[in-house]
Amino acid sequence: MSPVSVLLTIVLYFTVLFVISYITGRKADNQGFFTGNRKSPWYVVAFAMIGSAISGVTFVSVPGMVAGAGFSYLQMVLGFVVGQLIIAFVLIPLFYRMNLTSIYEYLQNRFGIASYKTGAWFFFISKMLGAAVRLFLVCIVLQLLVFDPLQLPFILNVVFTVGLVWLYTFRGGVKSLIWTDSLKTFCLIVSIGLCIYCIASNLGFDFSGMLSAIGNHEYSRTFFFDDINDRQFFFKQFLAGIFTVIATTGLDQDMMQKNMSCKNHKDSQKNMIISGVLQLFIISLFLMLGVLLYTFAYRNNVAIPAKSDELFPLLATNGYFPLIVSILFIIGLISAAYAAAGSALTALTTSFTVDILESTKKGKTEKDIAYIRQKVHAGMAVVMGLVIIAINLLNNTSVIDAVYILASYTYGPILGLFAFGIFTKKSIRDKYIPLVAVSAPVICFVLDKNSEAWFNGYKFSYEILIINAILTFTGLLVLIRKNKQIAAIENKPKQADLK
Repeated sequence: MSPVSVLLTIVLYFTVLFVISYITGRKADNQGFFTGNRKSPWYVVAFAMIGSAISGVTFVSVPGMVAGAGFSYLQMVLGFVVGQLIIAFVLIPLFYRMNLTSIYEYLQNRFGIASYKTGAWFFFISKMLGAAVRLFLVCIVLQLLVFDPLQLPFILNVVFTVGLVWLYTFRGGVKSLIWTDSLKTFCLIVSIGLCIYCIASNLGFDFSGMLSAIGNHEYSRTFFFDDINDRQFFFKQFLAGIFTVIATTGLDQDMMQKNMSCKNHKDSQKNMIISGVLQLFIISLFLMLGVLLYTFAYRNNVAIPAKSDELFPLLATNGYFPLIVSILFIIGLISAAYAAAGSALTALTTSFTVDILESTKKGKTEKDIAYIRQKVHAGMAVVMGLVIIAINLLNNTSVIDAVYILASYTYGPILGLFAFGIFTKKSIRDKYIPLVAVSAPVICFVLDKNSEAWFNGYKFSYEILIINAILTFTGLLVLIRKNKQIAAIENKPKQADLK
């Protein structure tokens, strides 16, 4: 696929995206940017959430991972579904009763300003790094397909990529994202479905033959119960999936910002449940595609890349299939990547403006808040671009792995804080919370590095998030103020949103 063809595909896609963004965001005020004015239809939000949950990393990595892990990822996705049920019936009613703009305001109401700032900063670091890595992987693909052939530098690639994200989220924020993410989800589903169809046809499979070939393939093994030390062991993956989605969706300003744009908590619950089921379906399609890609590569003696992430881009864009597959790959990739990046940039802007600068709590006018929000929005885009450039300069794929591991470490304290606040009524010494929140991940890091020696060969997987949260919860128990108990603040709702 030529560089011009790739650029033309991206330009046409974003032309449609900007039109939708302009129409939906032209009358957006600050609350429209932050919460969508609580008027988003639940079924639109449910559909849009798929695009937010599935990033460019998922689009590229999941098909390639089947060679090493089979369909074991579905064990974790099943945990996602259970976790989303918990979010729907525990967290969403709580957040709506409190009429929150940022979910981390709960921590201030429950514990105090130190815990509030701690939650906001942990979210900020994790989301910024995670979003930058996701866009970095997209930049790598664009560099290979477009910028290198045109002899353009990587920094121009970054400016182009981040600039597009900033432009279509600038005006409407969440109000626009709900609709642009719906378009991106549609493009993502259509692209992955048609890619499966084209590749299966190339292999000579009809629908039943494709399902039979995938089901009988050695890479389609889903459940792993035989070795508790294996990273794919079922209960590791399933339990980690439950707590990961609670932390990275239910306690993530990015994801909850869209969920809380629904009219009421019941609509938001419908959205959460439906999007969880749809995500299970979409991830299954990615895994099925992976088996088909490896089957094609083996049959045609294509050299398997050393990095599994490179398999889908290699086959999709180098003439192995009809041009439509290349176009669908580009559309699917940018749909997945920009949906996640746009959501992250909007959430970072909201959290920094509301939580860290506290601009909405200082008696400022709507005009003043809008001015601050716009400056923060531009600043977040610049920081994201600089982080992408820094990752590229380090030129070490282990940096990417480290950032994803860091994400699980940073969400652990947030999970522990919210769990303690919801399941106990104890008052604690707020000023020491940052110490607990920092100590828990450090202890987890030490445990992870020594687990095989200390625990008879046991290797931690994603369940390190659970250990992190438990350590945070335990540390908060030490900070309890004796003979003091708080009122249940979640049962003292603001009446504005209970209609």
